[in-house]
Amino acid sequence: MSTEAAAAHGPTAGEYIVHHLTHLNSTGHAQTSVIDFSVINLDTLTFSIAMGVLGLFVMWRVAASVTSGVPGRLQAAVEIVLEMVSNQAKGIIHHEESRKFVAPLALTVFIWIFLMNSMDFLPVDLLPMLWQTASGDHHAYLRVVPTADLNGTLGMSMGVLLVCLYYNVKIKGLGGWVHELFTAPFGSHPVLYPVNFAMQMIEFLAKTVSHGMRLFGNMYAGELVFMLIALMGGAMVAGSGMTGPLLWAGHVVAGTIWAIFHILIVALQAFIFMMLTLVYIGQAHESH
Repeated sequence: MSTEAAAAHGPTAGEYIVHHLTHLNSTGHAQTSVIDFSVINLDTLTFSIAMGVLGLFVMWRVAASVTSGVPGRLQAAVEIVLEMVSNQAKGIIHHEESRKFVAPLALTVFIWIFLMNSMDFLPVDLLPMLWQTASGDHHAYLRVVPTADLNGTLGMSMGVLLVCLYYNVKIKGLGGWVHELFTAPFGSHPVLYPVNFAMQMIEFLAKTVSHGMRLFGNMYAGELVFMLIALMGGAMVAGSGMTGPLLWAGHVVAGTIWAIFHILIVALQAFIFMMLTLVYIGQAHESH
């Protein structure tokens, strides 16, 4: 089949999924197999910043319009989230001075990740089609879920690591933390110093990687399922007889069920990332 004929018949299912899983990056073309740290995923940055600004704006508006009487629905929802985060922070971070920074940080993490995850509720082809129309490039790439990009989630987990390192030094002192690196978990003996240090480095690495990978894995899988469901709707065009209507009905039913279930995933993954952030910072306050 010629290239023109293939283009006329549209992309295959595999081409459709690969296209939707390719980022709009700073190179201007697809790069899926080459590791290049000079490449920036512009869509991840754009939607991450946009969701961060949206979250800040909503919280600012709620704070500016707060009332002591019967709260509105948005204020009530924000108050529930605030109380939940505050209770979790009090239960994990026992240092009152640290909570003045860590509790707002946890709230920011929860709201930000919840909003980024929620981008998955938009129709799969909506923003990519709008971007293709605006750019005039039929093959333009665009991914709208920042947390389905491993670069984004690992970036956030590395940010949490930096906060943990800061509190390790602040709470224990530089000398105390260095001493802990070489004496925990197996004890203070010169022979055990290399083993202890290696174990500490492995622990920091494992926590950081798993922290980012967990969020990425769940959101990437959710994004992929939405694409597969979208293919059911697209396949109805090629169906004959009752196949087309049945595929369309399956598309609607499966899409509705998965979207409802995904509401739980979106909130749960934001909560888990926030809780692990609190736990890791809490561990930085503890001495071995």
